[in-house]
Amino acid sequence: MSVIKTPKILLPIDSINMEKWAVIACDQFTSEPEYWDKLKGYVDNVPSTYHLILPEAFLDGEIKHKIGKINYNMDLYLKNNMFSETEGFILVDRQTPYVERRLGLVLAIDLDEYEYEAGKKGKIAATEKTVPERIPPRVQIRENAPIELPHVLVLLDDQGQDIIGNLYKNKENYKKAYDFKLNMNGGYIKGYEILDTKSIISAIESLPNDLNLIVGDGNHSLASAKVCWENIKKNLSDEEKINHPARYALVELISIYDDGLTFEPIHRVLFNVDMSLIRVLENRLNGDGNLEVFFNNEIYNISVPTNPFLAIKQIQELLDEYLDINKFVDIDFVHGIDSLKKIVKNNRDCVGISMPTLERDKLLPYIRENGVLPRKSFSLGEAEEKRYYLEGKKIL
Repeated sequence: MSVIKTPKILLPIDSINMEKWAVIACDQFTSEPEYWDKLKGYVDNVPSTYHLILPEAFLDGEIKHKIGKINYNMDLYLKNNMFSETEGFILVDRQTPYVERRLGLVLAIDLDEYEYEAGKKGKIAATEKTVPERIPPRVQIRENAPIELPHVLVLLDDQGQDIIGNLYKNKENYKKAYDFKLNMNGGYIKGYEILDTKSIISAIESLPNDLNLIVGDGNHSLASAKVCWENIKKNLSDEEKINHPARYALVELISIYDDGLTFEPIHRVLFNVDMSLIRVLENRLNGDGNLEVFFNNEIYNISVPTNPFLAIKQIQELLDEYLDINKFVDIDFVHGIDSLKKIVKNNRDCVGISMPTLERDKLLPYIRENGVLPRKSFSLGEAEEKRYYLEGKKIL
């Protein structure tokens, strides 16, 4: 079977305010709850995907009630006919504060062909190591949810064929699905419905490599979808498994060669730490590259390998070791150097580590040869450039 599925995509009906409907991925601004507080004030009491997700900034504490409310809202939106449904793909034209255009294609992928666990290989692969404890809360949200709203970005190695770019050149042939400004400095977005998808699927299936699809953003969300599907299919017949809606996950596909796709580092910030962490980094890391570390209004320059893949691996392994020994220390992952500096400035006993940037042209060869990278090794763009929840799909 094909790894690509033509989904029945849910979009909000015309009467819904799209600027308030679409909100950024739940795993952004996790150390900046003020972002989410401001967003809540903007969208409160109107239909919005904000009411259908759980921002990770608020993941601490009792979440059972929050998850129940999310599932209730999903049922309510469905019962009140707040969605229109179209079978096809959505061609996405995204402008961000940093790039003029990033093209994507919203479609569904087969979770039976996706693997995220070490040692397992599939036609769709994770790029980063998943953290087991981050999966259960996401599974709890999804397992009783009637719909999914994706923030997953999957990278396509289309061998210079520019499959999505060629679709965009013919955008006048497609009906416009949406066209609006994104809130909270997210830029602008347009979408076009593509109903005839067979030739697109065939072009993707015909690509020469065994591994042409890798998960660029949303590894944990897709892993959670995989866990839910594995649980569901245990009770299904072979015939029922073929077209069950939970088998297929909605994602946005982006060519790894897209000019609007930027690879940004994901920085580390550690709380409840002191100068001892700086000393550990200085003593254990070495090389001809440079790592900037922020602490108490000072910048420390630490030597690391020039190869960013190797540097990230060594830094994260060292931090994992440090965290294992120092149980009182917390870590967070931050998009954007300005956000990193802001967090360090506003928190005592806090160290910020500015991470290296990966090289795009070496990512897929690395994954094919070595498997997954350490967790949070890179980001597709800055925080504001992340995918906004917009399209949906039924999964029950």
